[in-house]
Amino acid sequence: MELSERKQAILAAIVELYIRTGDPVGSKGLLAQMGMNISSATVRNEMSELAAQGYLEQPHTSAGRIPSAKGYRYYVDKLMRPQEVDESFRKLIEVGIAHGADDPARLLENAVAVLAELSHCAAVSTTPVGEKAAIRRIELVPVGQKTLMLVLLTSNGVLKSRMCRLECDLTPSLLETFYNMAACTLIGCPIAEINAVMLQGLAASLGSNALAMLPLLGVVSDLAQRAAQSQVMLEGQSNLLGHKEFDSSVYQLMEFLSKGEPLGQIINLSKGALDVRIGTETGYQQLEKSSLIFAQYFIHGEKAGSIGLIGPTRIDYAKLIPGVRYLTKLVSEFMTQALED
Repeated sequence: MELSERKQAILAAIVELYIRTGDPVGSKGLLAQMGMNISSATVRNEMSELAAQGYLEQPHTSAGRIPSAKGYRYYVDKLMRPQEVDESFRKLIEVGIAHGADDPARLLENAVAVLAELSHCAAVSTTPVGEKAAIRRIELVPVGQKTLMLVLLTSNGVLKSRMCRLECDLTPSLLETFYNMAACTLIGCPIAEINAVMLQGLAASLGSNALAMLPLLGVVSDLAQRAAQSQVMLEGQSNLLGHKEFDSSVYQLMEFLSKGEPLGQIINLSKGALDVRIGTETGYQQLEKSSLIFAQYFIHGEKAGSIGLIGPTRIDYAKLIPGVRYLTKLVSEFMTQALED
């Protein structure tokens, strides 16, 4: 339903005033905010109609009005005037993520940390989706006579590692054999093709070295499977304690976020480059007082994952949406550059 211009102006003013102050908005405060030459009675009538249409709520009988989830949605979709990312905000983002620019995993960690700090909300990212990725590098790091760390890096920047214990001594000859085999058959191989059948065939081709290589090939298989799965990184959950809108439900929200998987499903189901979910739009009761803003980042032009924030529905959409867009744009550029050959 399209609102009249006056209702749109009133709704926008209420949302922006409530975001700024956190106090329910009455007709007198609204008139002072808008500077419109209309009567207080007219404003009250318009506010009553907006409430009847579901755009506003009245938390207490004698209080003013606050936006509903429907009101926020209309504001974000039709009324919001996105702010320019100011210079100080921009610099904090750039400095915050630049230290890890050459390490994709660290870059994501820094991006989530700086977003949580700047937004005063919880921040989240998903690691790159590995379905189309290939093995870019495998390193063996000896830590004992029969023990080593196997490190696997994919073409989309996912880094996985695991300890491996061999049945035989770790010799220079064994290392050379593994690296030669990896260069011929594993490097450049799509991780989706790394499976038990493929590795069994590879082991059979190694002849007398097969038995020594089996533990290493098993670890490669495990790391490839883990690299193919997008993971959720979360930072700044304690920031949610500072938002009065959550009241006692904040603990239920924090428990929900700690599980990771449902949040990852919400983010991964997003189809657009930027997504804003408000209240019940998430489909989870634990998020009914929350808003999620997240945007996709790209590697070599391909969608890799998402970065965003979780806060109360009363967040500064006009400031934070452009901020999230800018952050993901930088992450896309840095991630692509870090993975250039």
